Amino acid sequence: MAGFPGYFITGGFPQKSQVFSFTHSLIDYLFPVAADEALFLRHHQDSQFALKNQLSELLSASVIRKETDPDQTAAIFFNSLAPVKDMLLKDAALIMEFDPAAYSLEEVILCYPGFFAIMCHRIAHILYRLKIPVLPRMISEWSHSKTGIDIHAGAQIGCPFFIDHGTGVVIGETSIIGNDVKIYQGVTLGAIAVRKEDASRKRHPTIENNVVIYAGSTILGGNTVIGHDSVIGGNTWITESVKPYSVVYHKNQLIVSDRNQRDEPINFVI
Repeated sequence: MAGFPGYFITGGFPQKSQVFSFTHSLIDYLFPVAADEALFLRHHQDSQFALKNQLSELLSASVIRKETDPDQTAAIFFNSLAPVKDMLLKDAALIMEFDPAAYSLEEVILCYPGFFAIMCHRIAHILYRLKIPVLPRMISEWSHSKTGIDIHAGAQIGCPFFIDHGTGVVIGETSIIGNDVKIYQGVTLGAIAVRKEDASRKRHPTIENNVVIYAGSTILGGNTVIGHDSVIGGNTWITESVKPYSVVYHKNQLIVSDRNQRDEPINFVI
């Protein structure tokens, strides 16, 4: 449009719509819904070929190192998918085991936003480890927009991993999460301060194995370690390490009175 001012991205990046389409198709490839086994096998083989080509095109459109070959990188990515699917099945099984509202593994895989976010993260993390720029972040932000769960593609997350409900969960780039960890909505694993000069440092906490973090808790700092087999209660604020087998919680005072005995209404500020 003549005279239209603005900033233009002139090349070196894939189209967002293509990235989202690829990710959606890849999820269908990992967990297809098919009428019978023969149809599944035929669809699976055709999908893999098409998806490899699609990823190669996305990589060709990305600003990547000159020595990086898009076709070879796509092959490495797809060779990594089998162990990732095994991890995802363990993630789904953990959700099924501990969530009383889950009635089948299929329900978890098809419906649960926490599982969807974990799935997108494990896909994006492969590309992050391959040092592909922008593309893994696009995948993680697409997942964020669909679930309200913000997991940076660089976060190292063990298996199995369980996010329940999930809305408002934030997991920073240098977070390290062990195995059998369960977190609930509103949990933040963040940095104590946001400074550009800290970009190459570990800014986010380490959560060891078998930890449960309840809703609304905030854990900050690259040197903060939550020891294994600990329970972090809801709405806690933690900036120092916690030893293994700890229980961390607020001791709140709850006051219940009879409103019929009050002359004046209580004014709440929300």
